Formats: sequence, C-alpha cells, structure tokens
Amino acid sequence: MPARDLALLTEAAREAGRIALRYWRKDPKVWDKGGEHGPVSEADLAVNEMLKAKLLGARPEYGWLSEETPDSSERLSVDTVFIVDPIDGTRAFVAGEETWAHSLAVAQTGKVTAGVVYLPAIDRIYTASLTSPAMKDGEPIAVSARDRLEGANILTTKANMAPEKWPGGVPEIIRSFRASLAYRMCLAAEGRFDGMLTLRDAWEWDIAAGSLIAERAGAVVTDQTGAALTFNTAGAQAQGVLALPPGPHAEALARLRG
Repeated sequence: MPARDLALLTEAAREAGRIALRYWRKDPKVWDKGGEHGPVSEADLAVNEMLKAKLLGARPEYGWLSEETPDSSERLSVDTVFIVDPIDGTRAFVAGEETWAHSLAVAQTGKVTAGVVYLPAIDRIYTASLTSPAMKDGEPIAVSARDRLEGANILTTKANMAPEKWPGGVPEIIRSFRASLAYRMCLAAEGRFDGMLTLRDAWEWDIAAGSLIAERAGAVVTDQTGAALTFNTAGAQAQGVLALPPGPHAEALARLRG
C-alpha cells in the first residue's frame, strides 16, 4: 500500500503544481488568517479543493488533515489519514519567490508511510515511502556525512538559536533559511545542508512528508525532546523538529537538555 499511496501522492502533487502556477506571480487574492496563522491565497484554496477531491476520491476510507480545511475529530477515528499542506511557504508564493512547496503525506497509526514534497516553480520533487528510499527527481539522496554539530550549516531561524532555548550552550553553527519547512527537511535529507531544526511547535501538515523523506535519507528525526514524531494527533502539532545526521542530532539534544 505505501507504494500505491506514493504513486497517488506524486500524481496529485504534480496536478497541484499546475494549479498553483496559474496564480504564481499573477497577483493572487490574499487574506490574513489572523493570529500567527499567516496568509492564505486563492491558490492555496484552489489546490486544497483539488487535493481533497482527488485523494479522498481515490481513498474514501482515509481521514483528512489539511491546513486549509477546518479540522474535524472524525480523522481521529480512522487508522490512515492524508496530511496535506496545499502550499507550504505561502508568503514566499505571494512574494513571487520560488521556494514554496506542496507537502502531501499518508500516515497510518501515527506513522508516515508515504510522502511527497514538490516545488513546482523549480520542478523539483522529493519522495519516500516505508518501502522505497528517499529520492529527489527520481535519484536516491542521503543526509550529510557531518559527525559534529559545531560548524555545521543548519537550516533554522535566528529565534531558534536564542540562548534561553539552549541550557547546554548555543552551538556555533552556520545558519541558513528557506521559507518552506517541508523544503528545509528535504534539503537536509539530500545533504545540501547539514540538517534543520525548529524549536517552535510545528503543524503536522508542514512536517509529515518531509519527516519521512529525511528519515529514509538517513537523518534522525525527532521533536525537540528527542521523542519520535507521531501524526494524526488531536492537536496536530509536534514540539519542534530536529532532522540531523546521528552525531549532530545527539549533540543538539544534549545541549537542549543542558
């Protein structure tokens, strides 16, 4: 089933890209969702509508969790769910930048079994399932071989490196950034950066697909306490995310714990 689901997700992601590109750099309508939820564009909504119809049409027995669909407790009563972010990095999308992505995953009994992250503006696709390796554009990928956190090039925000978040001392790293959290996880998976981390609570739709891709590429992927990520939870959030090679991951956890 992971292979069949991965094929479905891949097809859906490419269709999502075709829809989103009709709005990209064409001044789409944008609304502020309020609070810390950020903007939503008409492209997000159009992609979400297509994905929900296509994916649930193919797997009506699955549950549904999406950033752009009002949540329902019904998903908690089924073993298998789609976890979708129609456009991860909406601010970048609206600004006409290239590094926004579609993030599509299937999770079964709390664990992601298939995931796709697609960046239509650069036509780059990352895929993985429990029965297939992490791939970028059809070629296998692997995490960085770096064995120490010090000096590593890590995708994270400045706020994540605040001293109060690191009881064991802030690691000396090179800090980089990309708008899409899903894309950051994939860049860590392919070893273009030495890992990624966020210490803010992370929505499941942002991290589900990327977590499996990074894991299958050899990263250790946990929340900031070192616990394995679990999906289709009631709150649909994780306590941050670390996706790093084994050595840097262990060092990061030690410093976070003090």
